[in-house]
Amino acid sequence: MMSSITELLNIKYPIIQGGLQYISRSPLVSAVSNAGGLGVLTTGGMDKEELREQIQEVKKQTDKPFAVNLTLIQKNIEELVDVVVEENVPIVTTGAGSPKKFIPKLKENNTIILPVIAAVKHAKKMEALNVDGLIVEGQEAGGHIGQLSTFPLVRQIVKATHLPVIAAGGIGDGHGLVAALALGASGVQMGTVFLATHECPIPDSFKQAIIEADDLSTIVTGRTLGHPVRAIRNEMLQEYLELEQNNASQEELDNLVKGSLYKAIKEGDRQRGTMQAGEISGLITEIKSVAEVITSITSEAKDVLKQLELPY
Repeated sequence: MMSSITELLNIKYPIIQGGLQYISRSPLVSAVSNAGGLGVLTTGGMDKEELREQIQEVKKQTDKPFAVNLTLIQKNIEELVDVVVEENVPIVTTGAGSPKKFIPKLKENNTIILPVIAAVKHAKKMEALNVDGLIVEGQEAGGHIGQLSTFPLVRQIVKATHLPVIAAGGIGDGHGLVAALALGASGVQMGTVFLATHECPIPDSFKQAIIEADDLSTIVTGRTLGHPVRAIRNEMLQEYLELEQNNASQEELDNLVKGSLYKAIKEGDRQRGTMQAGEISGLITEIKSVAEVITSITSEAKDVLKQLELPY
């Protein structure tokens, strides 16, 4: 299943693991890379020595390519970029801002740069900065999202730029992979599917919430405030949405969700924790190994491609 992305990144399958903030650590990252995809290490919550330790741990667990996701609004981002360069990480994905400031340093180190974007205008800006590809994320994704849906966004960016495009958001199986390729994408980024894996370091209660989810289980909060986030609906987020709709103050809303990501990721609190996950949660019905997930997706994609035949 070769594409311009598999060749560029030197991976077997055109599947990138999303940079799940505070979750994507060495066990998950190395498992994805070993299974033929691209594992992505998150920098969320790390200082430079923690990042160095995690990078070195991934290197111990796999000899395959992997990436580091740089969240550009982090206060210590400059020293994190230095660690990425010093450790010769082959690929970075970037989010929450423009990588413009760091591109010369990364390019000098031959680092492949893949920014996550959510609009055509951002795609054109990134192309002008000479990045290597684009991760185009629609609002179906879990976590912080943009305004546009994946399919119309991907197709428009494919037509607007010459860069390889990786589709993200709302893709959870082989059918979704084939659909993304049909739109002109060279590959996909998936996050939610890897939450429900044995190697993912989140509590079983969080994984079980994914398994139990259906098509209406996610909720988007923060739209009126300009920073929408998709997560699995629970009593706290339902309360947040109601307060938001009644024009509650930013302070009141912030106090309600303070520490809620930690509660979900570390404590497994399903009612007061923010369990960020995408719309495709309803497709996930069991916890598997990372290798089983990737094998299932790629096998299904091959079957779908064989079965497709236009009726004219």
